[in-house]
Amino acid sequence: MTTVIAILAPGAMGSAVGRRLVEHGALVLTSLSGRSAATRGRAQAAGMLEADDDRIAGADLILSILPPAEAAGLAQRLAPALRRGGKRVIYVDCNAVNGATVQRIAGILAATPARFVDGAIIGAPPTPGAPGPTFYFAGEAAPDLGRLQALGLRTRTLDGGVGAASALKMAYAGITKGLTALGAAMVLAASRAGASEALHRELAASQPQLLKRFQSALPDMAPKADRWVAEMREIAGFAGEDRAVAQIYQGIADLYARLGADQRGERLEFGLIEAFLGLAAQGDEAP
Repeated sequence: MTTVIAILAPGAMGSAVGRRLVEHGALVLTSLSGRSAATRGRAQAAGMLEADDDRIAGADLILSILPPAEAAGLAQRLAPALRRGGKRVIYVDCNAVNGATVQRIAGILAATPARFVDGAIIGAPPTPGAPGPTFYFAGEAAPDLGRLQALGLRTRTLDGGVGAASALKMAYAGITKGLTALGAAMVLAASRAGASEALHRELAASQPQLLKRFQSALPDMAPKADRWVAEMREIAGFAGEDRAVAQIYQGIADLYARLGADQRGERLEFGLIEAFLGLAAQGDEAP
């Protein structure tokens, strides 16, 4: 029988995952109510079918792949349809949320027949010829998701129950996106102080791997900075009572908010970052 999977929403990751599942024989549903023309185009190109909440509640599996600030709202929205449908669908929250948030989402769904799984996606969206990201699952129903491997996804089941996958995602994103933020912050500070050329030379000489990472990570961050704000605040919450760490990630959230506004506006700060990265390109071309 064909596996029916609902993915909400068909953003860059959701639509790419949907395409991979469709290519491996799944029927993939999504919600397009109120979505933009660009989102509708992504869903159509991926072979995803538009469905209302009641049809989504009748799927075999629901993957919530959203900006973290929208994760709890989606669970709240789908809860009435899940109760009406009565099916023991597996609902997987794949979003970058901390343990407290994922427990709140699990609580919303506890009053429905759905079986809740804590999920985390680590890696870039699937592309043709590449394995794509790894899906980590935790919770009582997590072992039942091994079937997704036959549908083209890489999956791993974690011990520790609900919250384990979210903790992994928080720690991993805290390192990778935190490092990107530190790079942007110091490139900007050095540029304002007239030390960008010296910084580039020193990184090239003593930290070439770090410089190489910044050459790809900083441009990649530009269109995503706005979306990373809520994720950094979730990581601050993940730090719990460690006030110093929480303050670091609240500061990073503020930095990404500022960079997001700059990206949408005059791009003054991204101009400085691009100038710094341009020095790297000139250095590569030098004899």
